[in-house]
Amino acid sequence: MIRQKLRYPWFDLDVDDRAAPVIAVRVDADGTKHEVPEHRHRKGQLVVSLGGGVTCRVPSGLWMVPPHCAVWIPSRMPHSNRATANAILFFVYIETELVDLPERCCTISISPLLRELIVELSDGAQHDEARREHLIAVLLGELPRMPVQQLHLPLTSEPRLKRIAESLADNPADRRTLAQWADHVALSESSLARLVAKETGLTFGRWRQQLHLIVAIRELAAGASVQQVSADLGYESVTAFITMFKKALGKPPAKYLSSVARET
Repeated sequence: MIRQKLRYPWFDLDVDDRAAPVIAVRVDADGTKHEVPEHRHRKGQLVVSLGGGVTCRVPSGLWMVPPHCAVWIPSRMPHSNRATANAILFFVYIETELVDLPERCCTISISPLLRELIVELSDGAQHDEARREHLIAVLLGELPRMPVQQLHLPLTSEPRLKRIAESLADNPADRRTLAQWADHVALSESSLARLVAKETGLTFGRWRQQLHLIVAIRELAAGASVQQVSADLGYESVTAFITMFKKALGKPPAKYLSSVARET
């Protein structure tokens, strides 16, 4: 099995130099949070989480990978990955012309069958070439059938919004109002509201809420309590946080995470 610790630069493995149509790599966290710097490769990449959580950042957005889900990163797209301390990940590199997946990032659910295929493929030493080809064929046929999850924060290169996004990512508990942020970036409140809507397709409140959801799912998947996450995001009460979460995703935090694992 190809297995790596996140404390090492896993991208020293030059996947584009290898002729295999699919390469699966297991990556284990070592007890602390990690962020892999921005990079790119010719092969498309599926970032699969079997435990813990990981966020993937690309130029156009931030994508969440809760347990039993994956993010698809198309060929040559710059990206970085941030994993929680208890993450168990698989990176699956695929020649993109072989699979019918979007030319954009998306978070997808991973079925039990796909999970087992990926685990098997990461342990390539156990398979002869014919079996490996069969596993790859099944994986490439199953991937396009997986449902898409809406766990995405639109990002933008617009300098003022980029400053706000970076500040909120560093401190999700920042509760400055739209008017206060407008003053911070030297815009009127109405101008900032229009700019956020134009660049992200969301209102400012919905945009910030989406960031909160992504951070919350990542930290809850890492084992943080609802009380701790609520406080870290600056909510006045646990009830207020649970109400926001349930309204956005249809279920309270614990039921949402368990349902994702059960449905996939």
